[in-house]
Order: sequence, then structure tokens, then C-alpha cells
Amino acid sequence: MRAVVMAGGEGTRLRPMTTSMPKPLLPVVNRPIMEHVLRLLRRHELTETVVTVHFLGSMVRAYFGDGEDLDMDLTYATEEKPLGTAGSVKNAAAALSDDTFVVISGDALTDIDLTSLVEHHRRTGALATVCLTRVPDPLEFGITILREDGRVERFLEKPTWGQVFSDTVNTGIYVMEPEILDSVGEAENVDWSSDVFPRLLARGAPLYGYVADGYWEDVGTHRSYLKANYDALDGQLDIDIDGFEVSAGVWVGEGADLDPEATLKGPTFVGAYAKIEGGAEIRDHTVVGDNVVVRSGAFLHRAVVHDNAYVGGHTNLRGCVVGKNTDVMRGARIEDGAVVGDDCVIEEEAVLHPEIKVYPSKTIEAGAVVNQSVIWESQGRQALFGARGLSGIVNVEITPELVVRLASAYATTLRKGSTVLTARDTSRSARALKRAAIAAFTSSALNVCDLEVAPNPVARLETARSNVGGGLLIRTTPNRPDSVDLIFLDERGADLSPMAQRKVERVLGRQEFRRAFPGEIGDLTFPSRIAESYVRDLLRSVDTSHVAEARLKVVVDAGRGTASQLLPNLLGRLDIEAFLVNAGLDDRSPTETAEQRTAAVANLAELVSSSRAAFGVRFDPLGERISLVDETGAVISDERALLVFVDLVAAESGRGRNVALPVTTTRVAEQVAAFHGVQIRWTTTSPDALATASATQGLLLAGDGRGGFIVPEFSNAVDGFAAFVRLVGVIARTGLRMSEINARIPRAHVVQLAVPTSWASKGAVMRAAVEAADGRELDTTDGVRVVEPDGSWGLVLPDPTEAVTRVWAESTSTEQATTLAHRWADLVTRAGR
Repeated sequence: MRAVVMAGGEGTRLRPMTTSMPKPLLPVVNRPIMEHVLRLLRRHELTETVVTVHFLGSMVRAYFGDGEDLDMDLTYATEEKPLGTAGSVKNAAAALSDDTFVVISGDALTDIDLTSLVEHHRRTGALATVCLTRVPDPLEFGITILREDGRVERFLEKPTWGQVFSDTVNTGIYVMEPEILDSVGEAENVDWSSDVFPRLLARGAPLYGYVADGYWEDVGTHRSYLKANYDALDGQLDIDIDGFEVSAGVWVGEGADLDPEATLKGPTFVGAYAKIEGGAEIRDHTVVGDNVVVRSGAFLHRAVVHDNAYVGGHTNLRGCVVGKNTDVMRGARIEDGAVVGDDCVIEEEAVLHPEIKVYPSKTIEAGAVVNQSVIWESQGRQALFGARGLSGIVNVEITPELVVRLASAYATTLRKGSTVLTARDTSRSARALKRAAIAAFTSSALNVCDLEVAPNPVARLETARSNVGGGLLIRTTPNRPDSVDLIFLDERGADLSPMAQRKVERVLGRQEFRRAFPGEIGDLTFPSRIAESYVRDLLRSVDTSHVAEARLKVVVDAGRGTASQLLPNLLGRLDIEAFLVNAGLDDRSPTETAEQRTAAVANLAELVSSSRAAFGVRFDPLGERISLVDETGAVISDERALLVFVDLVAAESGRGRNVALPVTTTRVAEQVAAFHGVQIRWTTTSPDALATASATQGLLLAGDGRGGFIVPEFSNAVDGFAAFVRLVGVIARTGLRMSEINARIPRAHVVQLAVPTSWASKGAVMRAAVEAADGRELDTTDGVRVVEPDGSWGLVLPDPTEAVTRVWAESTSTEQATTLAHRWADLVTRAGR
């Protein structure tokens, strides 16, 4: 029986460590990760092994050779271009055509019992068996959903928190029958779990999962690399340590010179021929490589120092990585999470702040305090992007320097010569930051089309129809005048998808930004009459028939924001009697607090009642969201406004159409839609989900329950102007009053709670929620929604940006919904301990 070790990845997230070294050769307790993997294979009598190589493959070949030193028979299959996990194994098919084989990654540390895995595979008669394990944070891994009999039901690659239904993840270790290679084309770039396995599942192929109990760590980040070394020192996995245990937990390699006056506290490892001088202190969880010199007075704690490095006297290294052949001179300090590449010089008394990355062959001058490369991790964020894009306090968390790096990272993900669109609100902060972003874009060989001050819906539509590569909107954070949101757009004018966000994060993390040559610097243009063309296209796209005959009177509050630029033109062409208020622009107050919004809507209600208008509408300062007041002067909450809007458009448009709503919406919406023969299309809560749904056929409307609506016949973006025109048209044609519609819709009883949950516990929480369903109807569109026999439901959904799990519950009364919500919240609390 043979094994395949995949060793072709670049390990880009581990740069600068992997800039000049392939990830499989990164040392864990002074042995390459791949050597630990090969020794595991040998223990399970899998000595005939094919190694697939691509990035710096010659270094892997040179290190391991034919495997004789490990009593193994190694052959190599070289990829001329990246082929993916499945394509790389297919590339080695010539050696795998006659028997069952094991596939394992050469850059993940594990001691999983491969013999038991193979035995399970043979018992089930599987075509392929996927080895699974439980991890505390499953967000970055592929999740495999199993049936009760162990067969695979589906695969989820790089899920969002709302899709994490378990903490059981795919380790990338497989046992396979050779005929599975017939499902992979020659030189085809495909992965097992995202491409090949789903195709096989669709054909009914027998794919099984096996949950292993051993240790497994995907060494994919700097933190996980350090953790792998710490775990190995702690004895959490069964590996061979190349040294002698001279005292409890202190391992020393051959020929190491330890001065009796040196202090070593285990668990720690000192490599062969290293020299530790008297007065040096090596504290727990430190790895010192071969031929390393540590001078007197040096202090190392939880540090990993690679071969041939020099650590000067009175240096201080904590929780960091120092590359091979690097000199850290007297008095230098390297803080937690910092990574120094190979062949560097850190001169005397230089200081590297936490999370700093120093790439190979660099010199840090004496006395320098290096903090410029501290990136978004230093702000304590679990994710770079949140529900509002990137948010932070102006000139504290969001500085011009950070905006330049963010814009450069985004630009690097686009083609040279592409055009991006920029726009902002009325604030001075947004103006200053947008200028920084434009400089970064043009310096990265992108052209910029700047709309200057523009409502967000206008900017999104212009992005979608102008053949540009994307865009950036900068606005003041709603309800937080001291903060700003940076919203990066894709070519559709929608928020970046989670996959695109990860690409930006990776570039930013590596800080490998594209720079243009002088002749490639991008152009900056300022298009004119955008608002006029927007209004013209809006009135062409949305049905406004019978509006003139209805002679509607409407009170419109422009919100003292960018909506003021567009509303006079729109109202003048809409054939209604409009009373427009708060239409001025105010750069000193570009947003509003919740109290100001409530007061403004109450004032609008008084104006509607006193003027006997058909209804009132208030725009937020960006023109994206609207608040409604009915003809009696009653304020309609955002949740009720969504139901009223759904009722109106469904009543007019008839059967066979769809409305897109997030899964957190009350199921009263289903009753409203069903009454008119309309279906609900439930979506996730991610920022781009409604926009994606709106691009499909047969959609009447999309809404988020927070005053945001998408009118698909016009655009795929949340757009207050389009929603207003659509509302005017349908009320004019149906003759219905808002108060009548609102009164006939059943009352909803939805309760929401926020339960503090550590990031490490979120996977366990989701698994506990799935298990607690216990045969009841289960909906995993986003999070875990469990439907009770009486139709009540609870939803457990981890927040993607905060250490919180959101819980929703709906029942026939607020009291019952509260009881149900607390029941699920208690489960989340117990599972998160």
C-alpha cells in the first residue's frame, strides 16, 4: 500500500518564513514538518511514498532524497503549474493504479492513527474515506457533514460562521481506491473537497468520513506554527524529538554546549552544536535550532529560533520567530507574534513591536523602533471585514496610512489598468481618507473615477454599469460621528464576497503590494451629470404608471445627507405633490444618532398627519435606507415596513414570483407572501447575500428588515430611491393605504439575544445546536435554525466579527419567544464553556 504526500503549496500566509523555504521544510522542534509526516507513515508501514512537489520543489528533493535516511522509498511527481489537491494526486497516478492509497499533507502536523483509518475504509467499502477531526475554530477549514451511517452528505469549503454546523473539519487526509482518479482530468486544476467529491456525491458514490482522535494542526499561520512547536514540546502529539532529555522537559541535541550558569526551564529544546552562554535564560516553550549562539544575559521565552542564528547579549525574545542565519544584536527586543525572516540583521537595541514581519535579507538599524508594519491584527480584530465593511475611529483606528495599505491590498487583487470608482459622504474625514485611497489606487496602476460626494445607491449603480473593476465608498459610521466605514465593492457594485475579502486580507497580511512603474500610474477622472442619468434610468426601469392620476401627496425627509443632491430632481419628475424637508448638506453632521433619527421620524409623522399626505418617507443620510410613516401619522417600524412592502408588491404582481429575505426575518413574511401566491427565498445574513439573490430571475423584491430594500428591475444594491419610487407606483396603482395593509398583517413576536462566546468555542456551539435539534426540522441556510412542532423556531448564528453568538426566536407571543430564546441562549452558554 502506498501513500501520497502533498508538498507543493507555497504557504503564502506564513511569509516571510516561506519566502525562501517551502512550507513542508519549516522546522517544528528542529525537524521539518514533512519529516514528522514521513516518520508517521513509516510507523504505519506506509514506506512506499510519492511526494508531489511544485513551489521550491528542488529543495524538498534535495533534503529528503530517495528516503534512504528514513528507511523509506520516496519518488517525486512534479507539477509544472499548480494543480490543486486532486490534480496533484492525479499527476502521480502512474504510481497509484493498482491498490488502495493514503493521501496526506506534507505541511500539517499530526499523529493520527492511519492504520485505524485504513481499516475503517476497508470495512465500509468506500471509494474514498475522509479523515476528520475536531477543532475549536473551524472557520478556516473545510467542513464535512456526515449522515448517521458515516456517509458524507456534503462538503463546505471555507465556510462563514453561519455555515459552521460542526467543529468537525476535513484534515486533508484521505484513503482512496485507485479508480477515483478516473474522476480527475489530466492536468486539471481541481481540489478534492470543493470539486471532485461533490461531483462524486451527485453520482451517489460511496464516500465516508472517519472522525479521528489524534492530534492535528494545520500549520497555516504564524500563530499556528508557534502553537505546533509548543504542543510538540508539551508532548501533546507523538513525534520523535531529535535529542536527549537532560532534565524534565529539557531536550538537548548532540554536541550542544550549555554553560552550567545558563538557566533552562522546560519544556524547551536546544539543537545540535548550539551554544548557550552563562547568564542566558531559556524559558519554557522555546526552541533553539542547530548551531545557534545565545550570549550572556539574553532572555528567550516561547520563541522559535531557526538554525545558525546569533542571539546577542541582553536581548529579549518573546513569542516570536527568528529565521535561519539571522543576527539579533545586543539589547534588541522582539515582541510577541513578530516574525523575522532568514539572513536578517537586527542591530543593537532595535525594537520590533508585536506582529511585525521582517522579510529576508533586511537590516533593522540600531535603536530603530519598528511599528509601521503592524497591521490589522494589532487592533484585536478576528476579521478585517465586518457588516459595515471596515470600520474604526478616525485617526485612531482608521488612519490615512492604514487606508493607503488597505487600498493597495485591494488594488493588488485587481488587474493592472482596471478602473475603480470612489465616492464619499459629506464629512471632512471621508474627504481626507478618500484622497489617500486615490493615491494608493493610482500608484497601483489603477484608474480612478471619482464621484466625489454621492449617495451610496448612485455610486453602486454606477459601479455596476460602468465596466469598472470595483469601487470604494467612504462614509461616516451610522450613529458614530467619530468613526468611518470603508466599503469595498466588486464589479457588481455589491460588497465584496467573503472569498474576495479573504484575498484582500491575505495581500494585506503579506504586505506585498503591487506598485506601478512611472508610465503605469493610473488616471483620475471626474464624471459629470451622474445624478441626472441615475434619475432618468430609475424612472425608466421602475413602473410609475398611474402615478399622475393618483395625485399622491407625500412628505419626504432628505435626512440632511447626500440624498439631498438627488431628491429635488427625482421628485420634480415623479408627478406627485411632494413636501421636501431637511434637504441641506451638512459636513459637520454627516450621520445621526439613534435619538436624532427617532426624533426626526416623529417630526415627519406630525407633518404627514397635519398635511393629510398619503404617507411619509425619511431617507438616511446616505440615501440607502428609508423609514415609513402611514397616512394617519403612525410610524411603521423597519420590521413591519418590510412586511408591508412585501404585501404591496406581492398583491400587485401575482403568483409565481419570489421575494428574498434574510433568515432572521419573521416567518409572518411567509404567511403574507403565501396569501398572494409568492414564495420566499431565504438568504444568509452576509452583506452580499441579498445582492446575489437579486441577480436571479423571478425576484420581486429583497429587503433586510432594517429599512434597506433592493428593487431588482433597477439594480442589485440596497437603494432608498428605488424603493421609494417602487412604493409610490404600487400605492398609486392599488389604491391601498399603508395603515390598512399594516392592520391586516399578523403581529410578529421575534426576540433576539447576544450571548458572549469565545472564538475558540464557536465551532462547539454550532455542533451543540445541530445535536440539540434531535429530529426536529433543521434549516442551515445561515447558522442553525430549529423549528418546533408548533411552528416556533430558534436560530443560533455566530457573529462573524465579535466574540458573540446571536440567538433569534419566534413564537406565538413575546413571552413564549423570550422563553425559547433563553433556552437556546443557555445551550450556547453551556457549549461555549
